[in-house]
Amino acid sequence: MIVACVYVHVKPEHVEDFIRATEENHRNTILEPGSLRFDVLQQFDDPTRFVLYEVYGDEAGAAAHKETAHYAKWRDAVAPWMAAPRRGVKHRTLFPENDDAWKTVR
Repeated sequence: MIVACVYVHVKPEHVEDFIRATEENHRNTILEPGSLRFDVLQQFDDPTRFVLYEVYGDEAGAAAHKETAHYAKWRDAVAPWMAAPRRGVKHRTLFPENDDAWKTVR
C-alpha cells in the first residue's frame, strides 16, 4: 500500500472555499478503484492547516488519482488559496501488513 500525507496551509479567507472544493475531491476519490482511504483532517489549533491522508493499494492507484478530472479541478481551484505550497509525503505501510488486514479495519 501507498500512503500519502499532504500538508496544506490555506489563507484564512479561503478556508471555507478549500473545504468545499476538497469535499468534492474526497467524494470522487473514494470511488476510484485504487483508493482505499481518503481522509481530510483540519488542525484543531490552527483551522487554516489541513492534512489529506490518502491510501492507495499500490503506486499505480496513486498515480491514477493524479490523472483524474476531479483531482485536476481540485488542484487548479485550491492553488491560489494556499498560504504556502502544499507538501505531499509518501509512506509505506508497515502495519497492517497486507491489503486484507487493511480491508478489515475499513
